[in-house]
Amino acid sequence: MPNTSAAAGPPAAADLLADWTALLHRCGTGTDPEPYGRELLRRWAEPQRRYHTTDHLRAVLSHVDTLAGHADAPDTVRLAAWFHDAVYRPDRSENEERSAALAVRALTEAALPAARVAEVARLVRLTTTHRPAPGDRDGEVLCDADLAVLGGTPEAYAAYAAAVRAEYAFVPEPDFRAGRAAVLRRLLALPALYRTPAARERFDAPARANLAAELGLLEGSE
Repeated sequence: MPNTSAAAGPPAAADLLADWTALLHRCGTGTDPEPYGRELLRRWAEPQRRYHTTDHLRAVLSHVDTLAGHADAPDTVRLAAWFHDAVYRPDRSENEERSAALAVRALTEAALPAARVAEVARLVRLTTTHRPAPGDRDGEVLCDADLAVLGGTPEAYAAYAAAVRAEYAFVPEPDFRAGRAAVLRRLLALPALYRTPAARERFDAPARANLAAELGLLEGSE
C-alpha cells in the first residue's frame, strides 16, 4: 500500500499523521507506520471529495475519542475510522467494501494480528448500513461517530448538506432531490439514529430537526 513518493500533504494534516503513527505503534505494528499514514492522507485529500475529506476523518476520530469509554476496543475503532472512507468515489456503490479490502491489505502488511485486521474490516463494512447488532459496542461507537455530523448546528448541517451535493454534482437536480429525500426519510424512520447513550443524548434531537428541515426544503422545491 505505501507510496513513499507521495507528498506529505498539507501542514494541517501533520496532527493526523502523528496520531496515525502513535496508533499503529500502540497496536503493535512491526513496520514504519508513516508511509501508510501518508498514503491514507493522500487518499482522504483526493479532488473528488467535498465532504469525505480529512476534515471528516478528523471529526470522526474526535467523536470516537469522546465515545471511547463505550467501546470494547477503542484503538480498533480508531483504525476502522481511518479506513472507513479511504476509498471514496461518489459514482460507485462499493466504496465500503473496497475500503475494507484496503484495510486488510495495509494492516496485514503492517504486521498487525489477523484478528484485529478482520475486526477492522468488519467495522468498515458496517458503515454501509450504520446498523450495528445489539451489543456490538465497537460498531455502535464507529457508526455514531460517523453520523454525528447530522446532529450539528443548523449552520454546520447546511454546510454538510452542501458538500454532499457538491460530491454528487454529476447527478441531475431532480434525481438528486429524489434520492436524497429517500435517504432522509429512511433516517427519520429509524427508531434510533444513535446507539451509544452519550451520542443519543447529544445528537438525536438536533439530528432529527436537521433532517426534517432538509427534507422540507427538498420537498418544497419539487
